[in-house]
Amino acid sequence: MALADSARGLPNGGGVSPASGSGAAGSGAAAAAGGWASFPEIVELNVGGQVYVTRRCTVVSVRDSLLWRMFSQQQPSELPRDSKGRFFLDRDGFLFRYILDYLRDLQLVLPEHFPERSRLQREAEYFQLPDLARRLAQARAAAAARPAALHRDGSLCADEPPPPPLLGYLEAESLEGGGGAAAASAPSPTASRSPSGGPLLTPSQSLDGAAGRRSGYITIGYRGSYTIGREAQADAKFRRVARITVCGKTALAKEVFGETLNESRDPDRPPERYTARYYLKFNFLEQAFDRLSEAGFRMAACSSTGTCAFAPEQGGPADDKIWTSYTEYVFCRD
Repeated sequence: MALADSARGLPNGGGVSPASGSGAAGSGAAAAAGGWASFPEIVELNVGGQVYVTRRCTVVSVRDSLLWRMFSQQQPSELPRDSKGRFFLDRDGFLFRYILDYLRDLQLVLPEHFPERSRLQREAEYFQLPDLARRLAQARAAAAARPAALHRDGSLCADEPPPPPLLGYLEAESLEGGGGAAAASAPSPTASRSPSGGPLLTPSQSLDGAAGRRSGYITIGYRGSYTIGREAQADAKFRRVARITVCGKTALAKEVFGETLNESRDPDRPPERYTARYYLKFNFLEQAFDRLSEAGFRMAACSSTGTCAFAPEQGGPADDKIWTSYTEYVFCRD
């Protein structure tokens, strides 16, 4: 729907006022030509605190849009500026990057599972980009027609099928009970109970099949120390790991580590909640890595910090150095 100039949100009520007579039309054309020539080739924009630098031909690429009217129908002195002389727009600075991308080649390319389509459509309507607004409306309608699923972070996404439910041992046993003798003879993956008395959750499928697995992240952390003697001679005491901590969703941690997971510091945690208080009953990092690998996890990132102190400060030999480090490994399963 066409809007009057006063409703277009132009700074200082910009635009050429309608007037009767050829003299007014001629003066308007002259003003437009003067404004076109007055702007620099490289334009700096401050959009909601985000700074963008682009060519003026980019911002005026869509005729009759708000930016086209600002940078071709007005003079630079008529537009608001910030303290550093950049042209100022009081809009969403994050979403403007997609507006600018569209103006460059008139193509709509958004990240996968983009959650801001409705807000971006509002920005497109404000900047008077009808083709972009139409494409976004069609994308929203198509997304609404598909069943919504939950992202890993809990946000809604219409582009993925919903994940299968994660069954507890008692539920899986009851479902298997209707399958006859074959189901009764099949060993369940985990038949033990957690220290809190509840059923220990099992994988949604066996560890041999990737289909139906719940995706997510698990972080393994440990604080270790080792001692190096003078000039790194042979009497070094190698890595000593006090405790391996497990952070992540409760259901995933129980699925991977089972009975080797110590839940005493955070008992009765619901399956879909997250925890950073679990730790393992063993002290071998490689054993934890093997379990994660067998469950289909791969290492995504790691980080470590370390400190060094002379042993006398810790009550040890005078020439020894004690190194202490804290390391985290992030594992993910898609």
